[in-house]
Amino acid sequence: MRRALIAGAFLIGAAACLNVQAKTLRAASNAAGRDHAGDRVDMELMTWVEIKDAMAHGKTTALIYNGGTEQRGPQCVVGGHTLVAQAKIIAIARKLGNALAAPVLPFSPNNANPNLPGTIGITADTFKEINKEVAEQLIRNGFKNVVLMGDHGGGQKQLAEVASELNAQYAGQGIRVVYCGDAYQKSNDDFDAWLSSKGYSPGGHASVNDTSEMMYLEPAPNTWVRDDMLPEAVGEPRAPHTPYDPNHPGNGVMGDGRRSTAAVGKHGYELHVDEAVTQIRQLLGETN
Repeated sequence: MRRALIAGAFLIGAAACLNVQAKTLRAASNAAGRDHAGDRVDMELMTWVEIKDAMAHGKTTALIYNGGTEQRGPQCVVGGHTLVAQAKIIAIARKLGNALAAPVLPFSPNNANPNLPGTIGITADTFKEINKEVAEQLIRNGFKNVVLMGDHGGGQKQLAEVASELNAQYAGQGIRVVYCGDAYQKSNDDFDAWLSSKGYSPGGHASVNDTSEMMYLEPAPNTWVRDDMLPEAVGEPRAPHTPYDPNHPGNGVMGDGRRSTAAVGKHGYELHVDEAVTQIRQLLGETN
């Protein structure tokens, strides 16, 4: 009962947050291309009639992508994870060709810090329960496959657990629930390797990777990344595979974001999308 109340309260808050962010999130969708009648994949912008028709025509895979609301240095807006995830989930759904994108969840495991205000985190247990319930709701809607992904490092373990538990529960009904970890870890590692090959410092929180990706996807210059603050976008050097501590003192940057460009961001964004699509097809036994 307590879990249900927590989940219900969270979903109400998330819905309010998403309503406030709607116009900006739509801009992120537009960065990946506008939806047209025969190419609609964003469930938030579809009627039940359109969703039912899409499912009848083979779009029976539902994608869940978790964003996050946290400080991203002095140069990036705090909704970065959610804004970027919105663009990615639309692109992934389109590339798969048989998927619809559920609304992006704007909170992830994290903790607020008054020295760097803007982070809104939830506990790992709450995060897991929310994703479990959202996945089961999509199954009740009639989807045959559910794919869990996250743009934030915190919560990856919980997403993998949810996928494993639900897949075991529903496998007898011919339903698959899978976790696409490559959307985060492998694609980030490959992006880091590419950055190093080009002479950039390793990517890190609010560093060249995050900042560049937001610059590439933002609907207009200075919308998501404050250009005048780029000279300040440098923090402690980051060693590869070093986790970011949101409560560590400083300006919120781990690494160096001063050389961020939209061109660098395009490469990282495409890596994330392409590697996610590849793994999802492998997990579901699909070919293309």
